[in-house]
Amino acid sequence: MALAMDSRRFPRISLDQLRAFHAAAEHLSFTQAAKDLFVTQSAVSRGIKTLESQLCRALFRRVNRTLQLTRAGDELHRCTKEVFALVDATVARLSESETTLSIATTVPFASLWLAPRLPHFVRAHPGMNLRIVASNAWSNLEREHIDLAIRFAPISARMTGAEKLADYRTFPICSPALLSNAERPLRTYADLAHHVILDFETTIGGRQWSDWELWFKAMNVRPVTPARLLRFSHYDQLIQTVLEGGGVAIGRWPHVSAQLRASVICAPFSAHGVATLGSFDLIISQAAADLNDVSTFVAWLKQQLLRDTEQLLEQMPAAKGPRASRHVKGSQDVAKPQ
Repeated sequence: MALAMDSRRFPRISLDQLRAFHAAAEHLSFTQAAKDLFVTQSAVSRGIKTLESQLCRALFRRVNRTLQLTRAGDELHRCTKEVFALVDATVARLSESETTLSIATTVPFASLWLAPRLPHFVRAHPGMNLRIVASNAWSNLEREHIDLAIRFAPISARMTGAEKLADYRTFPICSPALLSNAERPLRTYADLAHHVILDFETTIGGRQWSDWELWFKAMNVRPVTPARLLRFSHYDQLIQTVLEGGGVAIGRWPHVSAQLRASVICAPFSAHGVATLGSFDLIISQAAADLNDVSTFVAWLKQQLLRDTEQLLEQMPAAKGPRASRHVKGSQDVAKPQ
C-alpha cells in the first residue's frame, strides 16, 4: 500500500533561491552572483540564508575572507549544476524551434533544386533560420520535429492531407556537345544504342529501382542495349557526369530546371520524351500549420516552382498538348527515391 508523504519533511524550495545558490556556488562570491542575477548582494544573501534554514544545513563557510562550499553545499551544487544545464538546454532548444524552420525532402531534390535557391530566400528573409533534413526515408513530422516536407508521390498513391506542388517529370538529357556530335546522332530512341547510358540505381523496399527502366516502361518503348552503361547510386554525381558530356541520362524535373534554363543540358527528344511519374507534394505538420514562417516559405516555394513550370512549357511547348507526356499507372513501380 502506498504511504502518503509528510509534506512537512520536504520543504518547498524556491527556484529563485536555488538560482541564487547556484550562481554563488559557481563564483564562490555573493557579489558576482548578484551581478549575474541582476539583484542586490543582500537579496542573494537573504535567499541563501532562507535556503540553509529550510535544509537545516550550512551551505557555505568563510575561510580567510574567502567563500567555500560545505559538504552539503558541494552536494547541492553538483545537483543544481546538472539540473540548470538541462533546463537551459531545453529552453534554448524550444526557443530555437520557434525561429528555425525545419524542412524535410529527398536527397536529390535538396541538393539539385532546393539548396541552390536557398541563398536568395535567406537574403530576402534575414530573420528566418532554416534546417534542411535531406533523406529518402519517410519522416514522422511530429516525432522528428519537422515543420514541413516536400515528398514524391506516385500518381496512384497520393498522400492524405498533402498538397500537390508540381508534376514529377522524367525525360532523357545530355550535354549540348554530345547532342551536336554528327557522328553519333540522337534523334530517335533507337539512337540511344550508340551512346553511353548513365543510370541511377538503388534498392527501395527490397526492389531494384532504375530510372531508365521506369522511363522505357512509361513511354511503352522497348529498352535498347547501349554502347556502354554507367550506374550511379547518387543522382547529383550522375548529373555532373552529364554536364561533362559523359552520356545520356534520365533527367528529373523539377530537379534539373536550372540546368535546362542555363542550357548546360538539353532534352534531345523534347516534350515527346517526357513521362510523368507522379508529383512532388507538400505536407505540413499540424504543430506548424499556423506559423508565419511556414506561410512565408510555402509562398516562396510555390512561386519558384510556378516559374520553373512556365519556363519548362516555353522550352518544351509541345508539353501543353495532351499527348506530350505519358503517365505511369502502377504505383508499386514508383517508390520513394526522388
